Amino acid sequence: MTRPADRRSFLTASAVTLGAWSAFEGLPRVRAEDAKVDPKLVRLDSGIEPLVTLLEETPRERLLEEVGTRVKKGLAYRDVLAALLLAGVRNIQPRPAVGFKFHAVLAIHAAHQASLAGPDRDRWLPIFWALDNFKGGQAQNKKESGWRMKPVDEANMPAARNALKLFAEAMEQWDEAKADVAVAGVARHCTEGQAFDAFAKYGCRDYRDIGHKIIFVANAFRTLQTIGWYHAEPVLRSLALALLKREGATKPTGDLPADRVGIRSVELVKTLGENWNEGALKPDAVPDLLAVLRQGSDADVGSAFAKRMNGTVSPRTLWDAVFLGAGELLMKQPGIVGLHTLTTANALRYAYGATGDDGVRRLVLLQAASFLPLFRGAMGDRGKVADFRIDALAAEGDSGSPEAVFAVLAKDRAKAARMALQLMADKPDASRDLIDAGRRLIFLKGTDSHDYKFSSAVLEDFEHVSEPWRNRFLAASLHWMKGSTIPDSGLVRRTREALA
Repeated sequence: MTRPADRRSFLTASAVTLGAWSAFEGLPRVRAEDAKVDPKLVRLDSGIEPLVTLLEETPRERLLEEVGTRVKKGLAYRDVLAALLLAGVRNIQPRPAVGFKFHAVLAIHAAHQASLAGPDRDRWLPIFWALDNFKGGQAQNKKESGWRMKPVDEANMPAARNALKLFAEAMEQWDEAKADVAVAGVARHCTEGQAFDAFAKYGCRDYRDIGHKIIFVANAFRTLQTIGWYHAEPVLRSLALALLKREGATKPTGDLPADRVGIRSVELVKTLGENWNEGALKPDAVPDLLAVLRQGSDADVGSAFAKRMNGTVSPRTLWDAVFLGAGELLMKQPGIVGLHTLTTANALRYAYGATGDDGVRRLVLLQAASFLPLFRGAMGDRGKVADFRIDALAAEGDSGSPEAVFAVLAKDRAKAARMALQLMADKPDASRDLIDAGRRLIFLKGTDSHDYKFSSAVLEDFEHVSEPWRNRFLAASLHWMKGSTIPDSGLVRRTREALA
């Protein structure tokens, strides 16, 4: 897959940072009966199956302690991560929504990302949180349907040369059975890059489930980069099932707003010239784009961005407007919809940088902008939307400290944002201190999948936002971070005891 240099650096840093946790010596013996596989379930790699079974069968109240015992004997971090993802996709159905209980899968990469960036003493906290979260999702899945992933239909497996073509046909037809065998062929015969390009296209084509489809695409592929592509087949089968979620059993007609936005963006892509990404950096274009994002329909926004994508304005400036527009929506209504403006933007920005297909890059950027009015509308359906403007956010108070900001945060989010903006204006290095403090508070106080998904997304995207706007983006993001005065999560104590 084509990846930007920072992605390669990220993965290299991951291997170094986690090296101390990746010793293979001392792994417990696995009995022959432990490795037996239920013939009604999808088969996993034989080396990881016993650990996946352990996660599946150990009661929630004992899982952290069981895994902690194995970690102390040398169980590798990467094996825990792989088993966690595979147990998730085998035991939790991404239906009836790509969210809710399925966050046990969606948040795995965010927890991993937090582990990489956190201090050594807290390295295992996010992953042990994710282990417990998996058990919650698994229990809810059993209660709802008892679904588990079955073996693929080998009799209808496509030839290697036809896998991508049949996958595209199945996705266009919204045909789940056809997609399931086709995607297994893609996993077996295509490169990671070929697969990603196909999934990114269909992950962003519709707005259903407020961005969770593209979030799953980005997070699934990013986790596979760490655990190995040889684990891809069950993950991609789960992903295809998620992307085909719609209302009813028939193919969508294109009449719903969730579909119309993508249909319109596909047509706009065709209007862009070859120099679409050669425009100049224009920070002064951001306020004009924000004005369109505040009032315009998804059609208005798509047209406004497409106009500037014809070699006039740099894509980086356009992404600045997307991130600031998403941050402003969070300020207006901190909540489930508001936070997903940013986690969706993060996933779309990742797809933009990772795809090797120029048409997909254009589509991803247009969808990132065009989704924001739909988020705005969904927020209006949920109640009051405050009149905040991110480009008018005013600094407040003296220089203070990150500790002072996070002490205020639990009581007054808006005031904490203004204090943070003042701190970063007075102390150029304060943004890094705010990020480190915010991440550590998620480790200690995070209790929900959104805590990890959101914090990992915005703390990563801080680096993607251009210098004139970066501090405002971070300050706005505090509206869904954790204050220092709220209690620690009970899982922190359990994890530390399990690893003691």
